[in-house]
Amino acid sequence: MKEPKIIDYFLLTLLALIWASAFFNIKIATYSYGPVMIAFLRIFFGAIPVVGLCLIKKIKIEAFSKDWYWFALIGVINLVIPFFLIAYGVQKVQSNLAAILMASTPLSATILAHFFTKNEKINFIKVLGVFIGFSGIVFLFYDKFLINEQNFISAIFILVGSTFYVIGGLLTLRVSNKKNENVTSSILIWATIFILPISLILYYFNPTDAFIFIDDLHFSHRLDSTLSLIYLGTVPTGIAWLLRFRILKNNGLVFQAQVAYLIPIFGIMLGYIFLSELITPKVIVALIAVIIGIYLVKKSNKVSINTS
Repeated sequence: MKEPKIIDYFLLTLLALIWASAFFNIKIATYSYGPVMIAFLRIFFGAIPVVGLCLIKKIKIEAFSKDWYWFALIGVINLVIPFFLIAYGVQKVQSNLAAILMASTPLSATILAHFFTKNEKINFIKVLGVFIGFSGIVFLFYDKFLINEQNFISAIFILVGSTFYVIGGLLTLRVSNKKNENVTSSILIWATIFILPISLILYYFNPTDAFIFIDDLHFSHRLDSTLSLIYLGTVPTGIAWLLRFRILKNNGLVFQAQVAYLIPIFGIMLGYIFLSELITPKVIVALIAVIIGIYLVKKSNKVSINTS
């Protein structure tokens, strides 16, 4: 991989900013849309630029090939479930908290990768990183100004959603021999297909606010919520993936992984700027603990790569 230049650092920062912007836009989208509709439209709009790229580059989309069941499974686990859980959680939790909770993904990945991969085993530095990072998350739950009895379950939903991202990432290894554009397009297509019947079934058995989908089918939604929803699909879900692929191709995984440090920082800043969200001392302490935890985990991975 080539030595990163100023443009590469700029693109890395831009990617972190785009992904961090998803959290306050999800919050705005919840003002007028239910979690299921947010998940559906985010997936639908996200598929457009990626599928379009495949058509332009004449890359074969294998969504309905012999490996269709892997694409379908990954689509549900890596997109449908976490998108719904995060949208549901952000209804009652500040977007900046969601950014910190979602930053626990590399920590969860470290634990699961130990059991389900052959070359990413846990060592002392990783254990220390996971312990410090999750200690920050636990400490955040003691901030009664931000997490209380009314939104405790919502915060848990966001954490669970981040774990599904990790599980989906592990399943993606099953189709890692295929082109990234093809895999992403196929996953998005199956996620779009599945979320409609799933939402209708949930609505039939439990027509609560969390599962309302049919009631969102009208044209009187708030403009800011609609714009945020379109942005969520096209930019953080679709275009950001293309930017990520460009960084991975030119600079490698280790460089691209540094985005994890920036996302919670930008998430807190954007939540304060656009939504005037409260930043308490516990939020800062939790943020620092999570970033240190991620740093130790990734430092351990880099040492393992250099010594192998």
